[in-house]
Amino acid sequence: MLRILGTIFAALLGLAFGSFLNVCLSRWPAGESVMRPRSHCRSCGRTLAWWENIPLLSWMVLRGRCRHCGVRIGVRYPLVEATVAVLWALLVWYSNEDVFAFDVPTHLRALNIAATVCGLGFLWLLVALAALDAEHLWLPDSLTFPGIVLGIAMKVMFEQFGFHESGSPQPLHAFFIYVASAAAAAAFILLIRWLYWLIRRREGLGLGDAKLMALLAAWLGLPLAMVALFLGVALGALAAVAILTSRSNRARESRAATPLPFGTFLCFGGIISALWGQQILSAYLRWSGF
Repeated sequence: MLRILGTIFAALLGLAFGSFLNVCLSRWPAGESVMRPRSHCRSCGRTLAWWENIPLLSWMVLRGRCRHCGVRIGVRYPLVEATVAVLWALLVWYSNEDVFAFDVPTHLRALNIAATVCGLGFLWLLVALAALDAEHLWLPDSLTFPGIVLGIAMKVMFEQFGFHESGSPQPLHAFFIYVASAAAAAAFILLIRWLYWLIRRREGLGLGDAKLMALLAAWLGLPLAMVALFLGVALGALAAVAILTSRSNRARESRAATPLPFGTFLCFGGIISALWGQQILSAYLRWSGF
């Protein structure tokens, strides 16, 4: 019962944080503050009433349009809110059972709750980066660099307080391991970027993708970051095939010339890896005979 209530609470909280994320996604590219002014229509500037800010529900009641000027409200708004809510609910549902068990030492419960809260922030960050790259082909350093630092700091902190089993590396040793993992992940993307340039004489991946890969390695570890990369490549390839097999020749030609937001697919891969990456990796190792 406690697990169900926790999952419902996480979903409701995810709706609220998803709504705030929409404010960030609308204002960050324009260099605006996310605190002031109050939420308003991006077209006519009218300040929204409280009932126009209810996640998901307001968009459905207003039928996706501003009630004052009638301009269409993008589908990104309900999509982001629903995505954050679902991901947070899934993470809490799949979180360590020690979070919900009654006979667990207080310090262990606190560490597991802290790990879950950090995971919620990580998923929120990936949704933000996925949306920014999809809309603007932009993976801002103001998100990726702090994300890398926070990911490494979180890993080292859990090593320090004994979150992992005995025999795990000491904090200083762990710090160098996680830094090296992030650097190796970024270097792998840079190598692919360099090889692509040698072959095609044009850029195939941006530097932001390398920083995003480092972020994934900092939070997930190098093996799960590579799982995320594989999933991102697979999803990106499926999207490219869908574009190239479009029925409309004009649409196919115009879209084929448009660069795909690889960072978005890499974020999708990171989300899947964060939730089910260990199972995917274990299944692959069993299948390959390792």
